[in-house]
Amino acid sequence: MSIVTFFTYPSCTSCRKTKKWLSTHSVKVQERHLFRETPTRSELFTLLSMTSEGVDELLATRSSTFKSLNIDIDDMPLSHVVDLLINEPKLLRRPILTDGKTLVVGYNPEKLRSLTNKKQIMKFTG
Repeated sequence: MSIVTFFTYPSCTSCRKTKKWLSTHSVKVQERHLFRETPTRSELFTLLSMTSEGVDELLATRSSTFKSLNIDIDDMPLSHVVDLLINEPKLLRRPILTDGKTLVVGYNPEKLRSLTNKKQIMKFTG
């Protein structure tokens, strides 16, 4: 059985709501601080392969960090976008959860239920 990886940032409201939901539903996760344990290049490509909207699903375009870059992501090769996300993890939407097959971005109880119903619910340990 695969564990859900939970990329989070403690001061993010959606991350705190998601963590509370996971705890309430006794879901075991591998929690990773999004800025200290940034997804690797390989992990980002895997996450992107699970999206239905590509980069737009993971990219926080409303963030001040993104706006300050003054760039057009659509003009960049995907490998450059991934490098940018690794170097500027604040550009990633939060939280990000995956079991390796399914992706949930943001606080979405319906999608969280769908993700966790695929697994045996276990006692939350973290």
